[in-house]
Amino acid sequence: MDQNKVPIRGDIHVIIVGDPGLGKSQLLKAAASVSPRGIYVCGNTTTNAGLTVAVVKDSMTNDYAFEAGAMVLADRGLCCIDEFDKMSAEYQSLLEAMEQQCVSVAKAGLVASLSARTSVLAAANPVGGHYDRGKTVNENLKMNAALLSRFDLVFILLDQPDLFLDKRVSDHIMALHTNDRSPCSSNKRLRTVPQFNGSMGIGIDEKKLASRLRLHPEKDRDFVPLPEPLLRKYISYARSYVTPRVSEPAAVVLRKYYLNLRAHSTCSDGTPITARQLESLVRLAEARARVDLREEVTEQDANDVVEIMNESLYDKYVDEHGCVDYARSGGMSQQKEAKRLMSALNKQSELQQKDQFSRAEIRSLADKISLQVPDLDDIMERLNSAGFIVHKGQNIYQILTSSCSRTQPTRSR
Repeated sequence: MDQNKVPIRGDIHVIIVGDPGLGKSQLLKAAASVSPRGIYVCGNTTTNAGLTVAVVKDSMTNDYAFEAGAMVLADRGLCCIDEFDKMSAEYQSLLEAMEQQCVSVAKAGLVASLSARTSVLAAANPVGGHYDRGKTVNENLKMNAALLSRFDLVFILLDQPDLFLDKRVSDHIMALHTNDRSPCSSNKRLRTVPQFNGSMGIGIDEKKLASRLRLHPEKDRDFVPLPEPLLRKYISYARSYVTPRVSEPAAVVLRKYYLNLRAHSTCSDGTPITARQLESLVRLAEARARVDLREEVTEQDANDVVEIMNESLYDKYVDEHGCVDYARSGGMSQQKEAKRLMSALNKQSELQQKDQFSRAEIRSLADKISLQVPDLDDIMERLNSAGFIVHKGQNIYQILTSSCSRTQPTRSR
């Protein structure tokens, strides 16, 4: 009850980025149906007021009143937002709701702050229809880095050819269309029980979370999932009556992992690892203990959370060659080369006393400084999107960061 304490959100935000046709929408609908208070919305048909708060006028009394949006209706619940990449105009309204857990409104003489203590589960498709490992998550989604940093976990789903998995999926789909329930039920058993004696099971540590979540083909042969009403009641009870506290061994594990992340993110090109990642680790560890209805976060819970965070960070920072690069957390995947190009353009602008260059001149300058990029046009397009240069048409670009551009007098129309 201390008024001087800074409120910290306790809800976890997760975004799933993947290729089309991998069942992201079905996953969101299933999560919304299991949640005690779940709201499912689609980003391409959602407005700013529909997400937060709308002010409407009563036809009878001519007074203004609030109508709650999806984030407010899902208070103490789950808000599933599908097609998250299609709602670029509504990004700014989610910044406050996702971090401060409230929606502030000042419209038509009404000033209020409504609670939006909800977890956000979002699904997005990459630009171009296929996820490109050569680009960062920001570039694949064309999403603001401030909004992406509010998600605790980022998972990437790739549609890669797999003969065994493709055969199981095709058998399941054909069983649904042919009304043959026996292959369908057996295929469900195959989906829940992975191969332990194949190549996928070799080298898996039994102490890892991924190994402990797998069902054994012999011991768990009669496994039956929990019914949806029972699972909904279980989640509601755990959220209402279980408040775990972090133990000292768990705090040591989380602190050591966070300091290790800070040590690897010293590069000035990328967005640094901040205290938000540490708060995310604490939230995930408390949620891991709350699943088992325990009042204390153990060291094993902290290790499980570290494994989950490693999986998320690997998806976020890995490049097309499979190497982990912590500088890829920024908005551009080749920031060093882009900075070299902008520095050379600014020097050339000061020497020639002009701020507009043709594409051929920029390409010649890139060859002069030995710019190591696979596609120069792609780098120029990203610089144009970031606001460093402006495409004036007819292969002419204006350098906005040069001293000539800043000192050039404006013409009055």
